[in-house]
Amino acid sequence: MAKILIAEDERDIRDLIIFTLRFSGYEVVAASNGEEVIQLARQEMPDLILLDVRMPRKTGYEACAAIKADEKTRNIPVIFLSAKGQESEIQAGLQAGAVEYLLKPFVPDQLSARIQAVLAEHK
Repeated sequence: MAKILIAEDERDIRDLIIFTLRFSGYEVVAASNGEEVIQLARQEMPDLILLDVRMPRKTGYEACAAIKADEKTRNIPVIFLSAKGQESEIQAGLQAGAVEYLLKPFVPDQLSARIQAVLAEHK
C-alpha cells in the first residue's frame, strides 16, 4: 500500500482528500501547513506528496522547493492540488519541482486515477 502525504489547510477539503485516498487503498498522512509537510516528508518518506498552494507558514511552492532541495526527499513525486488555475500558477508549481498540477474542485475518482498513474511512473 502506497503512503501519501497531503498538505491542505482547509479541514473540510483535507478530510475529503483523506477519505478519497483511504477509500482507494492508500495510507494517508496529513499536514495542515507548509512547514509541517516538510517535516513529515523527512519523517514519513511517503511514496507521493499532494500539496495545496496557499497554506500558512510556507506556501506549497516553498514547501515543494524545500522538499526537492533535500537529498533525502528530492525523489518523492509532488502533485499540486489547487484552486489557483492560472497558467502562471501552474508554471510556478512545475518549476518548484512538481510532476503534475491538478485543479480543485476535483472528482475523487479522477484524483485517485492521477495519483495511481504518477505512482506507476515513479516506481
